Amino acid sequence: MNRKIALITGASRGLGRNAALKLAARDTDLIVTWHSQSTEADAVVREAQALGARAVALRLDVGDSASFATFATAVREALRTHWQRERFDYLLNNAGVGMNASFVDTTEAQFDQMARIHLKGPFLLTQALLPLMQDGGRILNVSSGLARFSMPGYAAYAAMKGGIEVLTRYLALELAPRRIAVNTIAPGAIATDFSGGTVRDNAQVNSFIASQTALGRVGEADDIGNVMRALLCDDMGWVNGQRLEVSGGIHL
Repeated sequence: MNRKIALITGASRGLGRNAALKLAARDTDLIVTWHSQSTEADAVVREAQALGARAVALRLDVGDSASFATFATAVREALRTHWQRERFDYLLNNAGVGMNASFVDTTEAQFDQMARIHLKGPFLLTQALLPLMQDGGRILNVSSGLARFSMPGYAAYAAMKGGIEVLTRYLALELAPRRIAVNTIAPGAIATDFSGGTVRDNAQVNSFIASQTALGRVGEADDIGNVMRALLCDDMGWVNGQRLEVSGGIHL
């Protein structure tokens, strides 16, 4: 009954999966979401259970805000069925997709997709889930190092991540009466399957990023998952409204 419950969007792969398992290993139960990879999400649930956590996977499309009320109902039912509780403690707005297109070539459809998934989605999903969050809980939003430094081809993606950083500060202020702390983590380039696995699989890209990073390598999923877990921990309760870049010191 004393275990915390974390809801993590986009937890079937990559950073979301890594954070989920880090939390499960530290006595946190899980509600993980998936969009198109149900088999992978079920595997995360089994791995979390093997670590001693209670876990359930729910489908969610963060780009479809019309589905959020139905999703919130599914979360409410999962809490009652699996935990006999009404509230969860931590929300990690992690789900996302990458896009690489020059500013002049970015289409309106691509721009709208980035906005729906990376800005509108977290904004309205957090609204929908707030009634199910425990007072004194924690929210962690995911930005990108690209909101600080600029690289060609990421104007739309980075603009939405910049918006998430502003939104985080407003949430931290407006949710303070409920003692809900809200922060942003901004990963650098990570060797996962995100955006087609370019950083992981393209040796030239990997080498270039490593050459621009103070610690001399690209990031791994563990580098981010460990920090996500830490920022969602109650021990970090006095950290609020902050942006923490986790990039090994790229472009210093």
